[in-house]
Amino acid sequence: MSKSYPSDSVGLVSPQRAHFSEPLPLRCGREISEYELVFETYGELNKDRSNAVLICHALSGNHHAAGFHSPEDTKPGWWDSAIGPGKPIDTRRFFVIALNNLGGCDGSTGPQSINPETGTPYGPDFPVMAVRDWVKSQARLADRLGIRQFAAVVGGSLGGMQALRWSIDYPDRIRHCIIIAAAPKLSAQNIAFNEVARQAIVRDPDFHEGRYLDHNTYPAQGLALARMLGHITYLSDDSMREKFGRDLKSGKLNFNYEVDFEVESYLRYQGESFSNRFDANTYLLMTKALDYFDPAADHNHDLAACLSQAHCEFLLASFSTDWRFAPERSEEIVTALIKAKKKVTYMEIDAPQGHDAFLFPIPDYFSLLSTYLDRVAKEGGF
Repeated sequence: MSKSYPSDSVGLVSPQRAHFSEPLPLRCGREISEYELVFETYGELNKDRSNAVLICHALSGNHHAAGFHSPEDTKPGWWDSAIGPGKPIDTRRFFVIALNNLGGCDGSTGPQSINPETGTPYGPDFPVMAVRDWVKSQARLADRLGIRQFAAVVGGSLGGMQALRWSIDYPDRIRHCIIIAAAPKLSAQNIAFNEVARQAIVRDPDFHEGRYLDHNTYPAQGLALARMLGHITYLSDDSMREKFGRDLKSGKLNFNYEVDFEVESYLRYQGESFSNRFDANTYLLMTKALDYFDPAADHNHDLAACLSQAHCEFLLASFSTDWRFAPERSEEIVTALIKAKKKVTYMEIDAPQGHDAFLFPIPDYFSLLSTYLDRVAKEGGF
């Protein structure tokens, strides 16, 4: 008997693969001669191909945003709570596309892929990516699917930066831009966190200057430390206190340097789990793309002048306890959009989860998304 899924689930989904043989020029001055993008789609594309929504993923995300790959899966895609029939991104009305970014480690061409020029994995020779490179590759995927204009481009965190870049680089190909828990550029503190994470990886003895595959090793310890550090910044003090407090793992102090507190055990588990599924070179690449993102730099650091190129409407959402990308960072974008005379809706959501709040079905947050996307659908007649 086949497994049944909730009525609001997209159910079983299969990844798709698109091969591109046209070279892709990159911000770093190099190019990729050919590449593949792995993606998933949910819902149906309407007759005039006007109901497409692009989902851009954050640092550790991928193409599997909703549904299940097999009946044995215990967890659905990373944003399953938001995507599906009757959910905020309603697949009865929208055709939803989610992809694994170029340079990723979940099927799209990246550091683990074979370099056609050498016949060996790219490793550290894979080009450094910029957000605009991802957006350019996403536009090519849209071309391949026959989508001239997206009803909306949506993203949280690093995904929100991609959505913002879409509004700048392809103003005629996007009607609505939805930016969640993001910033117009990283602060010095955020760059510092990323650098400490990268150093944890590159100083691992098994890193071998990024050529760990050639040595049959893997910098698991360094990657786990990087993830532990990053994970702390994604949570708020309130959420950590509520979830762990100062609870002891074994009910007593051990007076050694092993795990005493529940929060220590949790972080170690998160680090180990992440290091088993993510590529270290991809982590370096993704964090550098975050560091480099600064679209206003092309306009004498005038964000309003930069955003004056956009033709779409905007929705921005931030979260009260997010200290990685605090509400003030979203408000910088909102202020620049108002100055540029763009239509913008903004809401700061009271939520205890910190930066990771954008992944949770928080009632006020999902009500905001649902209301806004309902208007997008009605305007498009679908």
